[in-house]
Amino acid sequence: VTACDSYTWNGTAYTASGSYTYSTTNAAGCDSTATLNLTINSSNTGNSAVTACDSYTWDGVAYNTSGAYTNTYTNAAGCDSVHTLNLTINYSNTGTSAVTACDSYDWNGQIIGTSGSYNQTFTNAAGCDSVHTLVATINYSNTGNSAVTACDSYTWDGVSYNTSGAYTNTYTNAAGCDSVHTLNLTINYSNTGNS
Repeated sequence: VTACDSYTWNGTAYTASGSYTYSTTNAAGCDSTATLNLTINSSNTGNSAVTACDSYTWDGVAYNTSGAYTNTYTNAAGCDSVHTLNLTINYSNTGTSAVTACDSYDWNGQIIGTSGSYNQTFTNAAGCDSVHTLVATINYSNTGNSAVTACDSYTWDGVSYNTSGAYTNTYTNAAGCDSVHTLNLTINYSNTGNS
C-alpha cells in the first residue's frame, strides 16, 4: 500500500513506511498472519510573501486585499502540497491641485502654456502610483504702444521726458499679468529770437 502521511490498518494508524504484520485466527480456527508492505509519502507545506499595488493575481484569482491565502497542489509523491501566500496589498492614490499663472507654468519640468488639466504620476510612500491632476489657468501678458508728439517736454505717469525716444511702462492687466506699454515720443522744441 502507498499512502499519504498515514495509513490505518486493522485499527492501527501507521505514519512511517515499513513492513507490518497482523496475526489473527482464520475461519478454520488456525493462525492467519498478514503482512502489509507500506510506503508512506509525505504531504508538504510552503509559503511565500508578496507585496503588490492595488491587486495581485495568483493562479488565476485576483486578490485586492492583504491577507494569507492558501492553494493546494499535488507534490511529486502524489500527496497534498499546501502553499500559503502572505499577501500585502498597497494602494495607488490620486490628488488634485489648481494653479493660476501668467503666460506659462513650470510643473516639475513640464512647461504648461495653455489652460487645462494635466496629469503626472509619482510614487507614493507605499511604492505605488500616485496620479496628481493639476488644473492650470494660464492668463497672458500683453503689450501696447502709442505715439505722442509734444513741444519741449512730455509728462507720462508722473515722469517728464524732454528728449525723443521709445519709453516703456509696465502695468497689470485685468488678468493680473504684465501689460507692457511703449510710448514712441517725439519732442519738438520751441525757439526764441530777438532783433
